[in-house]
Amino acid sequence: MINSLGIKKPTKETKVVVAMSGGVDSSVVAGLMKEEGYDVTGITLKLYDDSKAPKESRQCCAGQDILDAKRVSEHLNIDHKILFYQKKFKEEVIDSFIDSYVAGETPIPCVQCNQTVKFRDLFKYAKELNADALVTGHYVTRLQNNSKASMYRAKDENRDQSYFLFSTTQEQLNYLRFPLGEIEKQETRNIANKLSLNVADKPDSQDICFVPNGDYSSIIKKFRPESFKTGDILDLTGKKLGQHEGIINYTIGQRKGIKISSTDPLYVVNINSDTNTIIVGPKESLIVQYLQLRDLNILGFEKEFDQHISIKVRSTGKLLKAKVDFKNKFANIEIIEGEAGISPGQACVFYSKDDHGDKLLGGGWIYKTTNKNLST
Repeated sequence: MINSLGIKKPTKETKVVVAMSGGVDSSVVAGLMKEEGYDVTGITLKLYDDSKAPKESRQCCAGQDILDAKRVSEHLNIDHKILFYQKKFKEEVIDSFIDSYVAGETPIPCVQCNQTVKFRDLFKYAKELNADALVTGHYVTRLQNNSKASMYRAKDENRDQSYFLFSTTQEQLNYLRFPLGEIEKQETRNIANKLSLNVADKPDSQDICFVPNGDYSSIIKKFRPESFKTGDILDLTGKKLGQHEGIINYTIGQRKGIKISSTDPLYVVNINSDTNTIIVGPKESLIVQYLQLRDLNILGFEKEFDQHISIKVRSTGKLLKAKVDFKNKFANIEIIEGEAGISPGQACVFYSKDDHGDKLLGGGWIYKTTNKNLST
């Protein structure tokens, strides 16, 4: 007998751990698993001290979310546990985020969170509970072929979260399940209403959990006040145009807030932490054609890279045609048409199209870009 999760067990004998963030997506997943008759344990992670976060901030894994997850679990009559991972989260996500920003990069802490405390540590804990699967509310599609699972972009491409999961290992993917990958967001909310969940109309989280209201500089000022060093703003020829008040206040592609008078719009095209300088130039200087990646995670077969593949360099960005050349644990990427405003610190994620859709092949972290006018 194979149940709806693809596990050779009767449903009632199948134990699943559901990662419950307190939002509508993971709450619906817990409700679906309970309704189908699985032995369900909900687990919520306490990741940081949010006592000073603004009440209006729409974050994930905040104090209200933990309370909501507990209430949903009580309503569904399932076991619920809270894991206190604040120290791990501080060391592996927050500190890494700050290090990256201070280095002039554009970090993506949600990927690092999935890579560490969520899928590595929660995966391990679910195994210790002898669970048969770890189930989440991510919008991705998972297909099983014999003993190997593959990940695809979600049916609702506007909700697709595969970009954030590129670092998932094959072992983890074989164990994970994503029940929402083939449905639309509105259907998820409809299910929440049918199950009478108190989070049915709860807004989606918008902020990074430890960066309330998107104020990155306040977080860095709190942990690394020495990072706010003044420095020079230069043009593409190296001419000094002005002074900045700390490179952490700038990101690649930024136009507003540069405070340099010019007849033509100027954009941040490079951030050099070694020299503490910001380089600005015209919009066409933002077009990047080549990327170099480190810390690769490959899920696809080698033959799938023999053809032109597609990449994403932003979670909400479009798929870009590209060529990939692997060099040991690194990769060189050529973007066929080029793309504006790509920054070191971002993730580059690989996809190939087959009969099932856009298949995730893995990805890596961008550490160098080459555009029309300069290398970074």
